[in-house]
Amino acid sequence: MIEDRRDAAVAGQLATTLLAVDPVGLGGLHLCARAGPTRDAFLQGMPKPATSTRKIAPTIDDTQLFGGVDIAATLAESRVVTRAGLLAEPCQIVLSMAERCPQGLAARLGQALDSRTGHNLVLLDEGIDDETAPASLTERLAFRVDLDGLRAADLAEIVLEPQQIEQARLALPEVDVPDDLVVSVTVAAARFGIDTLRAPLFALAAMRAHAALSGRQVADGDDARLAAQLVYTHRATMIPQDDDDVDDAPPPEQDDTPEGTSKDDSTSSDLPAELLIEAVKALLPPEVISALEQPGGARSGKGAGGAGQKKRGNRRGRPLPSRSGRPSSTARIDLIATLRAAAPWQPIRRKLQPDRSGILVRPSDIRIRQFQEMSDRLIIFAVDASGSSAMARLGEAKGAVELMLGEAYARRDHVALVAFRGDGAEVVLPPTRSLVQTKRRLAGLPGGGGTPLAAGLKTMTELARHAQGRGLSPALAILTDGRANVPLAGRTGRAAALEDAQSMARVVRSLSLPAAFVDTSVRPHRDLRSLAALMGAAYVALPRADAQSLSTAVGSALGE
Repeated sequence: MIEDRRDAAVAGQLATTLLAVDPVGLGGLHLCARAGPTRDAFLQGMPKPATSTRKIAPTIDDTQLFGGVDIAATLAESRVVTRAGLLAEPCQIVLSMAERCPQGLAARLGQALDSRTGHNLVLLDEGIDDETAPASLTERLAFRVDLDGLRAADLAEIVLEPQQIEQARLALPEVDVPDDLVVSVTVAAARFGIDTLRAPLFALAAMRAHAALSGRQVADGDDARLAAQLVYTHRATMIPQDDDDVDDAPPPEQDDTPEGTSKDDSTSSDLPAELLIEAVKALLPPEVISALEQPGGARSGKGAGGAGQKKRGNRRGRPLPSRSGRPSSTARIDLIATLRAAAPWQPIRRKLQPDRSGILVRPSDIRIRQFQEMSDRLIIFAVDASGSSAMARLGEAKGAVELMLGEAYARRDHVALVAFRGDGAEVVLPPTRSLVQTKRRLAGLPGGGGTPLAAGLKTMTELARHAQGRGLSPALAILTDGRANVPLAGRTGRAAALEDAQSMARVVRSLSLPAAFVDTSVRPHRDLRSLAALMGAAYVALPRADAQSLSTAVGSALGE
């Protein structure tokens, strides 16, 4: 395994050399490695690009990227001062903490790469688990290198003089790729389940760069194999199947090839394609091969897209005191606070600049608005709709939902209702803030049957996770007067029902959400109290609950 990782490191360093030869055609490099000596050694070993290198962070604003009015300099010099942005000249952009790159910045950088104005991109991805750089950027980069498990001493050095790379850059426009190799790399990409045309285009660019580096004017099979390994290995979503089923194969056709004609001439493009496939397989780690060989085994980890879910606010939030800073596309000036900061200094500034009129503002006076961005809250009710008292309990729940929605309208809270009875649970009321929709959905809510508490908790958990993905902050309220007696599908018996309910209670606890467990039975159950403790929920006993007391108790338990 160590040798495989070292081979990957050598391939990665070769990729950086090819990137130095053709930075525009290859787009850039996605480097997956935690900050440390190994990554530092790898970056130091990269050949110097022909252009300048600019390092940026995910927090960079549009003014720094595209240029614009420099407000601080304009105020200091009393004239409009503009400055050029980072993208004004061709350069190699190094984006640190790429796993935190917002989608807006990813779109802007992707546009710069697509414009082919001389920019290339190196993503420094420190993500773990599902954290990764945006797919909209990684698919625009030819190479991906993963240094996980390597030490700085494991990195080999590719010794090339700067003059050799410069000569390869000059020779690159003259390098040609035969048509059969173009067909081969395209077929290989399709066989590995790569559904983007960028991949074979990157492979062709890598072939030409390697041929130029080797002093050849025409790319050959060695260039194709190396390009396929570097470009396709991390993009493969399936393993090509061998056509070896000789039992069902039709009889061979009679050879009608005229004499004097080589039989291999008619299939010259098939052999390189198979060799390319074997070359890419040779660099795939064993665990990746086993995963891809399974049906539907396309990888969904690093490089598959997406940036990981982040909790986000969906409204601007509560204003906070302004702070000193520099205005940008995402930071707006607080005019009143700026003038208030500049006011005490006016007498001194007028003495120093008697020829100036008006309010004298310095860059240090500028104040930026701040907001405490908060997610809307979603209160999810899971109501036991089973048994003979279901109708009364459902009536109380309906009233409580309507009361809480009316009281929470000013806070823009949402409510949702899950009913569990019989063999399962269902979302009766999806997340809403509409009182009219709530009354309509609750009007025909049925009741009766067993108590599938585990199913109710499972459905409520799934709804809470989905709400978190939409930027909401869920809070849970469970209303029941009986113990679980219906297990999840595939099991039978009361013991299994209790085990399933306890298992789902632990899942609810793992979400770390505010929760209230309301026991509406005439005599409170010890089992329900234990289940609430296992869930991490506040236990509330309400044997004679009406809508108003139920709404008050739930609101108090959830911290309103």
